Formats: sequence, structure tokens, C-alpha cells
Amino acid sequence: MPRRSAGVVAYLGLGSNLGNREQNLLEALRRLRTKVAVVAVSSPYDTEPLDYQDQPPFINAVCQIATSLSPQELLACVKEIEGAMGRQPSVPKGPRLIDIDILFYDNIEMESESLTLPHAAAAERAFVLAPLAEVAPHLLHPGRQRTVMQLLAEVSGKQRIAKREWPTP
Repeated sequence: MPRRSAGVVAYLGLGSNLGNREQNLLEALRRLRTKVAVVAVSSPYDTEPLDYQDQPPFINAVCQIATSLSPQELLACVKEIEGAMGRQPSVPKGPRLIDIDILFYDNIEMESESLTLPHAAAAERAFVLAPLAEVAPHLLHPGRQRTVMQLLAEVSGKQRIAKREWPTP
């Protein structure tokens, strides 16, 4: 799929808890850059698993992109990257080499079998909101009518996350 010109702003959440977690995120970002314009990338965050706790800790980050891909095309793109990187099916919310979620796509609200926008859990997860606040603190959640910073304040202290630095090349 060739890189298309930028059009819509979207935000992607990236996570990994298997293998070299930081390198997995960096490789996902490298692959994303061949498909969309990566505008900004947050710091990585160490995070504890939430729903399925019998697994290693995660590293999570968020990137802002500009794309002319439709939401469904973007979903296909990120699933293709996950598969090419070796993501294997596992238990829901279980361990994964790479996870790329579409958090927000423009100001669109939609729900289909394969995609819900904004991401259904984005407003309740510190591991999404803290890195998102670095790149888009004033982004308004269209369904909740609150900014990312306001949403982060509501979940602060409820989940353990720790900001870290990207490895130097």
C-alpha cells in the first residue's frame, strides 16, 4: 500500500509486552511511517496489565498521524503491520508482541463489528491518556465532551504507569 497524502488527523495507541518491547514499538512506528505521516510520538510508558493480569508488564505510547486512509483502511493497515511483525492470536487482552489501536480518528464517532471510534476504553485508561496528553492535551473526546487532560485527571492514581525515555540510537 503506497503512502498517501495527509488529510485527517488520527491518534494511535501502541503497546507491547513480549520480546524487546521498546524495539517492537519503534519497529511499528517505522512501519507506520511507510503508510501514513507520523506527526508526533509520545514518550513510552511502563504500565501494568489491567484486565488479564497474569502476563508481563507493557510499554505503551501514542502517536499522532495524518492520513487520507478511511477508518476501515487504517484498521486494515495497522492489522497488516501487527501481522507482519509476528503478532499471534492469544487470549483477549493477553500478551502481545505488538498492539496498535485506533484511539481517535478526526472527530468521528462510529461503531461497527470491527471498529469503534473513539476507542471504547480510551477515556478510562491512564496508559492511553498519559501518552496522549503529551501529544494532544486539549483533544476533545467527542462522546464525553472532555479534553484528554480532564479525562486523565479523572483516572490519575487508579493505574500504575511510569514515564520512561526512548533508547538512544
